[in-house]
Amino acid sequence: MRARGGLRTAVVVNPAKVDDLDARRSAVEQALADAGWSPPTWLETTVDEPGFAQAQRAVSDGADVVFACGGDGTVVEVVRALVGTDVALAVLPAGTGNLLAANLGLPDDPAAGVTVVTDMGRRRIDVGVVDDRCFVVMAGVGLDAEMVSDASEELKARVGVVAYVLAAVRRLRDRPMLVTVHLDHDPPRRRRARTVVVANVGRLQGGVRLLEAAEPDDGRLDVAIMTPRSLVDWARLAWGVLRRRDRVPQMEVLRARRISIVSDRPQARQLDGDVIAPGRRLDVAVRPAALELCVPQPERSPDIAEGARRSTVSRWIRE
Repeated sequence: MRARGGLRTAVVVNPAKVDDLDARRSAVEQALADAGWSPPTWLETTVDEPGFAQAQRAVSDGADVVFACGGDGTVVEVVRALVGTDVALAVLPAGTGNLLAANLGLPDDPAAGVTVVTDMGRRRIDVGVVDDRCFVVMAGVGLDAEMVSDASEELKARVGVVAYVLAAVRRLRDRPMLVTVHLDHDPPRRRRARTVVVANVGRLQGGVRLLEAAEPDDGRLDVAIMTPRSLVDWARLAWGVLRRRDRVPQMEVLRARRISIVSDRPQARQLDGDVIAPGRRLDVAVRPAALELCVPQPERSPDIAEGARRSTVSRWIRE
């Protein structure tokens, strides 16, 4: 490993998600300078190039760490470029998303985010793959994706995560889908479901823990099949999730390395909060330990320390 001062960094930033880009730039560069690191290269995203090309450029130019400064969409674009490399991802949250940051205890403050990098805490995590795209948090079919699609940017800017709740409430009475779920080599499961979520981590917006056992470095993905048929069923499901019960009513939880979800009709689909084209199926595979992520040192983050103790494939690198 190179000396600290020799590490090269780049920041892929979505200017539409950062309120005061000059202040963010100043805070990041000052924090790096305080640690004896060189200034980063700044690469702004555009509508046509939302982060993948910029991150590829940073890798080609020899970056050791690439910061993703934006919402979940920016993060997943940077992930696409870093998967399978030794270049580490650092997350500087902005916008209303940032589920990866929430799940792994990554700070919102930019100076604190830089400290995570310069402290050299690292964790290799799994990545979900759908065709040529990646996700690190969750993929969803049905209501999960409809909720993301229906929450407008204007409403998210005004009320934050409540926008997703309002979007979901409007859809609760919609007709369920008939799905066939294939998990690894198991026999297919047929269900009348309202939504199916494939998760690498377990926490939703607002800190709600949907999947207690989900770990991002166990080599498998958690699959939640939700089958409520009435508002009462939805209430029971929500109460079970909030109470963090091992068994939640109207929700079946499974685990696999390869998952195929086939619906009787085209459904809304999303990857890490990015809506993709509707379709009748979603084929997902896991790439174990495919991404190097900058995380707080265990002693600074109880959640990370707990995950490290439970995991058998986590790799912590400390200077």
